[in-house]
Amino acid sequence: MKHFKPNKKLAYTVHKQSTSRQKDYLVTVITPVYNGESFLKKSIKSVMNQTIGFNNIEYIFIDDCSTDRSKEIIFHFARDHENITVVSLDCHSGSPGRPRNIGVELASSPYITFLDADDWLDSNGLQVLYKILEETGDPYVVGRTIKVDSQGTKVIGEHQSCKERRSVSPLSIPHIFNHLGPTARMMRTSFIKEQQIQFPEMKFAEDKQFFIEVLANCKTISTTTKPIYYVNRLDETKKTRLTNQTNILQKTKYNVQVVHYILNQKFDIEIEKMIINRMYEFDLMKSLLATPHFQSTKLKLLYYYKIKQILKTTKKLTYDFSENFLQPIHKVIYELIREGRYHTVTKLLEWDKSIKVKEVVIKNDQPYFVIPFLEEKYKYIPMPIFITFTQHYCQGNQYILHFQIYGDHIHSITDVLICDGKNAHNEYVLPVTVRENGEALIEFKLDSLKNLPASIYSIFVRYNDYMKMNIRQRIKNEMKYRYENREFTFYHTPYSNIGLKIK
Repeated sequence: MKHFKPNKKLAYTVHKQSTSRQKDYLVTVITPVYNGESFLKKSIKSVMNQTIGFNNIEYIFIDDCSTDRSKEIIFHFARDHENITVVSLDCHSGSPGRPRNIGVELASSPYITFLDADDWLDSNGLQVLYKILEETGDPYVVGRTIKVDSQGTKVIGEHQSCKERRSVSPLSIPHIFNHLGPTARMMRTSFIKEQQIQFPEMKFAEDKQFFIEVLANCKTISTTTKPIYYVNRLDETKKTRLTNQTNILQKTKYNVQVVHYILNQKFDIEIEKMIINRMYEFDLMKSLLATPHFQSTKLKLLYYYKIKQILKTTKKLTYDFSENFLQPIHKVIYELIREGRYHTVTKLLEWDKSIKVKEVVIKNDQPYFVIPFLEEKYKYIPMPIFITFTQHYCQGNQYILHFQIYGDHIHSITDVLICDGKNAHNEYVLPVTVRENGEALIEFKLDSLKNLPASIYSIFVRYNDYMKMNIRQRIKNEMKYRYENREFTFYHTPYSNIGLKIK
């Protein structure tokens, strides 16, 4: 944040600084630490095992007054490695913002990246990002973030890692402001310092504001599909995860602060629209209505009252911020709230959550969800794309799948993705043929899937770079095929889509 003044009360002590400050480190890894002993060693070892070479890394830890063994673990590693700097705050800040700012202040290498104490890096992660920035001269690069939880692994923020891009305008990437965490990204240190970009010292949304500022000031950025960062959402992190210590009303307060900050910056109007649309659709409306407490409480009117208060902050906008909502149903919810029809909104939310296979109608080649209990004005919610199964068969070891596509995004379709819902590393990308009338097909040899392990796979058609849609199979039409001691079953999923089981 420009003109940011650090809190003078939160002094810090550098206990042990890198003894080779004049060494030409390639990248600085900044890790705030607060009671992270459970995964801290795993996190540290992921940095030490980087293919770029640990001796080329400046590693800065900022301990925020941990009460567990975190500081002991840090000093254990620091004793044996001259490239490790250990800092501790004199009193607990309650936010990763202040520790990260200290890390940036102390960084001596040309590039910086952030790593939370309970997360870890892919072994090749820093090498990939460093090489791209060296080749392009860009101030910023982002790669693939993989979430790890009890259900398996999943790619998050797909829009920013779905393809290889070099030196493109951030505004050319659809929904670039929709994932603004600190994961899987590297920045030029001089850019951050020259632009005077700092994290606000908030318990929530501090990284959102920081990376909005970064992206808004970048003329060009790069992206990569390579896995870089593993964000830890295993059950063991629930107690120490700061977002779990902040309730929805506190989060909303911080999000409103970010909105005011954005509007005060006087960004280019197109940048402002992209950010504001995201903030109101997801952070200030959906997040409130998706919280478990809202769904269970009888005092839902308090939430609607809060949203009405929030919407008052839009009165000075010169544009309709809801025009470019990512999900059309959010536009309907917004309009109903404006009309004060809270009971209808509650019913719509319950319907959306409970009806997994929704009725779809086609009007003039455009698909619409049908909401049976709403009047004509809101009854049909437009879909960007809808895909229906036509037929499939095997010829020799070749599988052919025909399907029909409806909607405005037919010409933005890029490929078909076969992916394991529990393992983000198991995926296969296929070319797709799409005719002007929406008829489409994929065909591939089954032995091309030989490297995929036995599992259950989803089949998606991708459009608009990263967005995905299943292929709806209205009538059950399963097919089994054995090839080289493996069984491939193209089956009808519980949600009436076509999927793949490999044994």
